[in-house]
Amino acid sequence: MKLIFLGAPGSGKGTYATRVAPAIGVPQISTGDIFREHLKNNTEIGKKIKSIMESGNLVPDEVVMEIVKDRLKKDDVKKGFIFDGFPRTLEQAEEFGKITSVDAVVNLVVPEKIIIDRLTSRRVCEKCGSIFNIMSMKPKEEGKCDKCGGKLIQRKDDTLEVIMDRLNVYKKQTQPLIDYYRKKGLIIDIVNDNPNASPEQVLPRILEKLKNIQTK
Repeated sequence: MKLIFLGAPGSGKGTYATRVAPAIGVPQISTGDIFREHLKNNTEIGKKIKSIMESGNLVPDEVVMEIVKDRLKKDDVKKGFIFDGFPRTLEQAEEFGKITSVDAVVNLVVPEKIIIDRLTSRRVCEKCGSIFNIMSMKPKEEGKCDKCGGKLIQRKDDTLEVIMDRLNVYKKQTQPLIDYYRKKGLIIDIVNDNPNASPEQVLPRILEKLKNIQTK
């Protein structure tokens, strides 16, 4: 099954994608993770990304698409994939459509107030990157990661001012993207307006919706 997960910052794209992926037997793919891997391994693509970032520019679509094409060559995507947070723009979606088909686009719809509360209370393990929330997904031990024992920190982009800016950018970039996929009949809206709903409560709803999808 070939899926895309869309949603505003803090809507739970990564959280749900990492849970749905093993349930349907496909890899979860985050372009951000791929960027970091290329940078860490100092690959040719990594060098290109580093040069762009050091010049203060955003990574252009052609480089993003180069990374995506490279990732789709790997054996683990033969049965499908979940792209988490990609494509980000209409242009990327159109280019992606030339490379491969998509079976469905899961659109996570969460009220803005819940997103703001969720992000300002989000904590990330500085070692393994696991995500917790001091409101709804608390670690077993305060300030410590359940998985590796690493220190939990608040990211700089989880402050209110930065969050508002990110939400505005998301609306501007992603609404045309949602409209594009909705016209194709691919959008599955998952509305979560319960601030106390855990991933374990929402996950079955997503999996139930996916049961009726015909893979291409």
